[in-house]
Amino acid sequence: MTDKRVRKILVVDDEVDVRIFLKTALIEAGFEVVTAKNGEQALEEVKREMPDLISLDLVMPKKSGAKFYRDLHKNKEWAKIPVIIVTGHARDDLGKADLKELTMSGPGVYLEKPVKSDNYIAAIKKILKMDANEDEKNKAELVELQNELKNFIDDSDPETLKKLKSIFNKP
Repeated sequence: MTDKRVRKILVVDDEVDVRIFLKTALIEAGFEVVTAKNGEQALEEVKREMPDLISLDLVMPKKSGAKFYRDLHKNKEWAKIPVIIVTGHARDDLGKADLKELTMSGPGVYLEKPVKSDNYIAAIKKILKMDANEDEKNKAELVELQNELKNFIDDSDPETLKKLKSIFNKP
């Protein structure tokens, strides 16, 4: 028997348009949504009522996503809340180190902005072990594979990258 209760998602992002986009996608998919514009507000929301999942931006004013994540893990119950990272800074100096730290210590799933709503919903359903249709399962698998490849490329030496490039360039 599957769990049919409505899942509550906390969307944490400092960009209003991103919060609205993600919230709308989640509501259309049947989730309950609460939002916060930084880590401080997010911590207050978690204190008020624990969400089933947190969608977390990394680079934000007042309290970054990484600082919020560390604070979350100081509490045994809050540390159990699954997190998906949604960031536009996966490859730059603002977020790369934090992303690497967080994906190694916990949330291995992340999406780079701009996010496709169907990939976002599919990834969340997989994290929450919810029923998903075949298309959603494929999209969640694609997100995981893309993350693995991006991490592999980031950690590769120049010779390995040259070999990969030659493989991709073959007709």
